[in-house]
Amino acid sequence: MMKKLLVLSFIFASFLAQAQNFEYKVLFEGIGDNREFFSNKALPQTILGTRGAFEIGVDMDGHRLRGGLSHLFEFGSDIDDQKPKLTLYYQFNNEQTEFIFGSFPRRGKIDFPLAMLTDTLLYYRPNIEGMFGNVKWDWGHQNGFVDWVSRQTDTKRENFMAGFSGEIFYKNLFLQNYLLMFHDAGPAIDIPGDHIKDYLGFAVQAGIRTSKESNFQAYVKAGILGSSFRERSVSNGFSNATSFFAEAKGKYKNFGIKSVLNSGAGHRFAYGDRFYRVKNYLRTDVIWYFVNCEQVKARFNLSFHLIEWDDIDQQQQLSVIYVFGK
Repeated sequence: MMKKLLVLSFIFASFLAQAQNFEYKVLFEGIGDNREFFSNKALPQTILGTRGAFEIGVDMDGHRLRGGLSHLFEFGSDIDDQKPKLTLYYQFNNEQTEFIFGSFPRRGKIDFPLAMLTDTLLYYRPNIEGMFGNVKWDWGHQNGFVDWVSRQTDTKRENFMAGFSGEIFYKNLFLQNYLLMFHDAGPAIDIPGDHIKDYLGFAVQAGIRTSKESNFQAYVKAGILGSSFRERSVSNGFSNATSFFAEAKGKYKNFGIKSVLNSGAGHRFAYGDRFYRVKNYLRTDVIWYFVNCEQVKARFNLSFHLIEWDDIDQQQQLSVIYVFGK
């Protein structure tokens, strides 16, 4: 499989090299994530590895076609433990609208609260496989996506995800919205005791941020987080939950701090951070942006997870991202 993908990539590269508006992008990502969790509310684990990815393509009057590969190598494993991910997509972009169809990078496109989409998706499922659209105005933007996770076969489940997110703002005031659904159906050959599961959720937050010219970059926002879950033929309709959901972040030069609070109810999202399944949860990150260049971004997070105002878990994250291209 790897050889076939490489052959196709070289053929594609030879064709694109003849094009007038040839583009390329190369990415290196260093991942360090040590999760010292003792509360049994989330999985304790250590994730260490590097990701290499490249894209090549053409751009003609806002119409872009790109292809490439993305591969995660986890330290201590064989090189083929994680299969390479194919990147292949069409993109249209102008001043107001953007549309993408294919398999394209998740980073920079989909930015949901960790309660709804956990950050490990960036490690193990870096691409959206489906479509994405975004519309911008002078006073905000709104986007939507569909991610086809798995097609049903005799042994594979049928999974897909869809969501919307956006923001409207006036000067330093803003209102953000998120809507997410996930459908989890079984394989064609029934598994005894297995049923279709549906996950729905939303978040709405209003806030205020400092101006872009300020040396101290910060924002505060608060609102509600809601979720609904059902297991067909098991639960009596949807089980609903709503909670207070707030976030604050400040950054000065190379240092920052960020806190997220969920209080009042636990939530169940298919790919959400499991800490948000408890009723009261506070996460605080102390952040050091130790490299902040145009092409290289690197940071270290020291995270504290306060669970039900009682237990504290901690986590250390290291991220290095180097991107170059044209």
